[in-house]
Amino acid sequence: MACIAARTGRHRQRYDGSHRLVSGCIPYRLRKKVDEDSCLEDRLEVLMITSANRHDLIFPKGGWEIDETVEEAACREALEEAGVKGLLKEKLGLWEFRSKSSQNTVSLNGGCRGCIFALEVTEELEMWPEQENHDRKWLSIKEAFKFCRYEWMREALEKFLKVMAQEQNEQNDQVDKTRI
Repeated sequence: MACIAARTGRHRQRYDGSHRLVSGCIPYRLRKKVDEDSCLEDRLEVLMITSANRHDLIFPKGGWEIDETVEEAACREALEEAGVKGLLKEKLGLWEFRSKSSQNTVSLNGGCRGCIFALEVTEELEMWPEQENHDRKWLSIKEAFKFCRYEWMREALEKFLKVMAQEQNEQNDQVDKTRI
């Protein structure tokens, strides 16, 4: 199977003032071998990747480019960095943060404004464009919280859990209505 090439460079990326616009996702799946009575948090797994040239774990994200929607950018980043495809679900929110290379600077440069989505993984590729730079790891929600290095990641994961719980409640309501 031929692997598509990852987009590189920042010449096509979107900016809002001094902020680079970023799109990403929290890829997830439901664990297969779990007790039916388990809580949602125990049944969910999320995918995190190593950040380039470091070993800390992050969610796939990257620059939103001028020729794509924010949703397309999130899906592209999941494919390029994590090697997964799926169904883009709920927009979890917008966060402002500094890029990892400028965490300790006071300059206006390096600020990012990121839109994060939930992505239900339907396909996990054996080869992907940035696999030389990113290892991927499926984690329980509790494990993922431990690896969240930045506050925006914890906030996004908390919002993800709320959205998933709401979705499950809506599905349960639909099942209950069909039984009546």
